[in-house]
Amino acid sequence: MESDPIRGGHRRRKRRVRVVGGCAMAVLLVVVVVVVVVTAVVLSNRTDTFKATFIQECERRTPENTSTDCVEVWSAFEQAYVGRDPCQVPPEAYDHLLSVAPPQPACNRMLFWSGTKEVAHQVSEGCYQTMEDSMLGSVLDGMTWCGKEGSNETFTSGCPGWTECVNNPVRSFWSRASAEFAAVACGDAAVLLNGSSDTPFDPHCTFGSIEVKNFTPGLMKSLTVVLVTKDNVGANCTDESLKNLQKELKPGMKYICKEKTESELLTCKKNQDQSCVPCW
Repeated sequence: MESDPIRGGHRRRKRRVRVVGGCAMAVLLVVVVVVVVVTAVVLSNRTDTFKATFIQECERRTPENTSTDCVEVWSAFEQAYVGRDPCQVPPEAYDHLLSVAPPQPACNRMLFWSGTKEVAHQVSEGCYQTMEDSMLGSVLDGMTWCGKEGSNETFTSGCPGWTECVNNPVRSFWSRASAEFAAVACGDAAVLLNGSSDTPFDPHCTFGSIEVKNFTPGLMKSLTVVLVTKDNVGANCTDESLKNLQKELKPGMKYICKEKTESELLTCKKNQDQSCVPCW
């Protein structure tokens, strides 16, 4: 029987459709595989880069006379947040990290700040130690990181912001590390407060809500409050909020208050010799 040319042609078109459809599926499968592979490589590179930077900075900032193992420090660090909901990482998640790499006290040279980060770091350079000058603080200052449930990767983007949720990895780290930094403060410490603020001592900021509450009686002898203003415009040592600060200090801790303009502090620092005489 002769084949029906019309039906035969129809069957051929179907075969072509099947072939084209099969090719399309194959191409799609290849694209999916490539995307998955590329994504995995990107995630892996992202984790590897962050890890390499962390360990490198850890080694660079660790004193030679200590036995800190920066690979161990990294392991303790990532254990706090990897594989976890980035809004469910409480401060205590970093307890192990702080036991492996605790802040080292610098008696009579520990400097705290609130609303004065830039000037505090300029004044502290080479003479005082802020939380950001500690090993972990210096490594992680300005960094963003988080994990995701079901993943063993470290992410440096797409992480919750500081105020997006309380228990995010970055905020929790600074809360826990700041508490530990304050707990080892010894001798005479100082804090630079923003005298241009309506509330120089803010009980809701890190200094007011965490650090002051963790000062150790007997270990820390005094706290010098330096009110930093612009051109003598702003609060002075009689500010009402400072009375609240005095109430927060543990019995036996001496309270001192001084007023300085930002330009006075920076000029003093610029002209300071190697003696590190306080600029307040």
